[in-house]
Amino acid sequence: MNRIVKALLPYWKSIIIIIALLGLQAYCDLGLPQYTSNIIDVGIINGGVSHVLPDEITKEDYDFASFFMNDEERDIWQESYDFNADSNNYCLNVKDSKKLDELDDKMSFIAVIINSVKDKMENSDSTSSNAASQALQSPEAMQQMVTGIRSEFQKTYDTMGSKLVKSSAINFSKNSMKRAGLDMEKYQTSYLLIAGLKMIGMALIIAVTTILVGLFASRVGAGIGRDLRRQLYTNVMSFSNAEMDKFSTASLITRTTNDVQQIQMVSVLMLRMILYAPILGIGGVIRVYNTGAGMGWVIGLAIVVIMAFVGLLMAIAMPKFKAMQKLVDRVNLVSREILTGISVIRAFGRETHEEERFDEANKDLTKTTLFTNRTMTFMMPVMTVLMNGLSVLIIWVSANKIDQGVMQVGTMTAFLTYAIQIVMSFLMLSALSIMLPRAIVAADRIDEVLLTKSSIQESKETKNIEKKSGLVKFEHVDFMYPNAKANVLSDIDFEARPGQTTAIIGSTGCGKSTLVNLIPRLYDVTKGKITIDGVDIKDLKLEDLRNLIGIVPQKGVLFSGDIESNIKFGRDNASMEDVINAASIAQATEFIDKKSDGYKSSIAQGGSNVSGGQKQRLSIARAIAKKPLIYIFDDSFSALDLKTDAKVRSELKKNVGDSTVIIVAQRISTILHADQILVMDDGVIVGKGTHEELLKSCETYRQIASSQLSSEELEGGDKNGRE
Repeated sequence: MNRIVKALLPYWKSIIIIIALLGLQAYCDLGLPQYTSNIIDVGIINGGVSHVLPDEITKEDYDFASFFMNDEERDIWQESYDFNADSNNYCLNVKDSKKLDELDDKMSFIAVIINSVKDKMENSDSTSSNAASQALQSPEAMQQMVTGIRSEFQKTYDTMGSKLVKSSAINFSKNSMKRAGLDMEKYQTSYLLIAGLKMIGMALIIAVTTILVGLFASRVGAGIGRDLRRQLYTNVMSFSNAEMDKFSTASLITRTTNDVQQIQMVSVLMLRMILYAPILGIGGVIRVYNTGAGMGWVIGLAIVVIMAFVGLLMAIAMPKFKAMQKLVDRVNLVSREILTGISVIRAFGRETHEEERFDEANKDLTKTTLFTNRTMTFMMPVMTVLMNGLSVLIIWVSANKIDQGVMQVGTMTAFLTYAIQIVMSFLMLSALSIMLPRAIVAADRIDEVLLTKSSIQESKETKNIEKKSGLVKFEHVDFMYPNAKANVLSDIDFEARPGQTTAIIGSTGCGKSTLVNLIPRLYDVTKGKITIDGVDIKDLKLEDLRNLIGIVPQKGVLFSGDIESNIKFGRDNASMEDVINAASIAQATEFIDKKSDGYKSSIAQGGSNVSGGQKQRLSIARAIAKKPLIYIFDDSFSALDLKTDAKVRSELKKNVGDSTVIIVAQRISTILHADQILVMDDGVIVGKGTHEELLKSCETYRQIASSQLSSEELEGGDKNGRE
């Protein structure tokens, strides 16, 4: 998880913008249910009237209402209205919604009384009306009647719910406004239109913010993927062969592609959904509290059940997610092996066996993937049941509250919507549980690569070679591969001088290639040291060291492009003349000139469209074009016929004779002319000298020579080779 957070940190500005947009989106999302509630409770049920005090009231109703008020209520009443002589009505002068809400609380009681008295007077017979009118003519009778009405109504008021009280009080406001001549149908329509337009505006804001959040999140996700791939590539490029042996090529490819993609997808989900979930959840809780419905326990119960269920799924699926990435590595490995060795597989008729091997790896991955997917498929049905159960529970509890008069229908609708939004915020978090475990595993695998530092490190105080000649010296060098129990090379001690050719020969697996790989520090020596012109190679900058060396590996490697770009690979600024000269020395012009595009002829990935001998000649030309001080040919002539081999060696002698040349070979004919031949056996130099000297002094060399040369050649040497 730390890796995902670290990957997000460079994009903190975009994340702040996303959070701000999500906050705006949540505000609108949470505002819509309240407007829905108001449309039902105020717009439909109350005819668009939202407060107890009427906007306009006739002088008669104004005076009549005053009779039933105590001193405090009468002061509020008089302060809240101004007389309009034109309409002969009193108009409400309070416009602030908060102030009106406060007045609702203070005036609801008396408004219900006045409305009740008015209804009784309008619905009673004329005798009762006359009695009431006569009572109003006497202050004592009026006071007695008001006291009786307030006392009697107080008992009823105490049994009414707050919502029912306000709804009854608003009836006073509606009836008063109607008697004052206001068009209540138009008033209601106006309220509904304004509320509807506000909802449409909020919906548009939600749409815009959703699009912008998606845009910013996608850009951040793409940037994270780019950065991780660059970091992985840069770190892998610094690895020595020891680290490359630790991580398989197939695994590194999976980590750079599939694992990075997992983190990229989760990052986008986190920015679009996971950041939004707590904002929506917290806002929903606040809104639910403000509704005063008193049903918070319902939501709490739903959240506890959801979290317990998600935790159970995570516990079951997490181990399988860890195994899944390793199985992806395995499929990748088998696929690469089959595709790389397809010609060998066909030649040996092993297609069926390889298909079975791939099928086995594929089935293992499929089984694990199906298990995790089937586990996660339980989530949506269970969540749907929980959501529907929550809705039923809320409606059942709300119905009782509505029946008791403590809740209105619109409030129930708003609470139900808020409850669903809160639960949805937790569902968003749980949805991430499907991808987060796999992303965490992927992040750990990426971290493993990024935290692995190359065992080949430059010295803090590097040195420069003052006089470069190319003298390579091994001083009692031992080498052991990481985690091995025995040395591969022991007490290697020799010099490779400039202007001379040093050849290394020996049986397969005796350590020849390992020895030459120590010179460019593809591995570091375990004991002893290697110097170039008297400077320990560990004290040189890696770039400076490798610029001194032109190496032709045992297996010729070419890159996609053309012939020219491959020869220039070691020196980009090489001229065309240098390219042609290098190709000529390597005897590559023979086939290059036959191609219609010449040096612009395309080279497929890995050089698959050229033969083994052509690939080796281009690899040799690449090293020559670099013009290094030290040439290392690691069995680089094995794919060449004897005639071409002899020509290449002859041209090398003429053109790079001043450089240090180190040749690893299997054929005696390739090294007969060498100034110094090292004979290796089981990681130890058992012979050192010229061909003639070794024939006399080294039994191992004599056995190799006997197996390859005739008796005449053993006696007289390889004249063709020397020519």
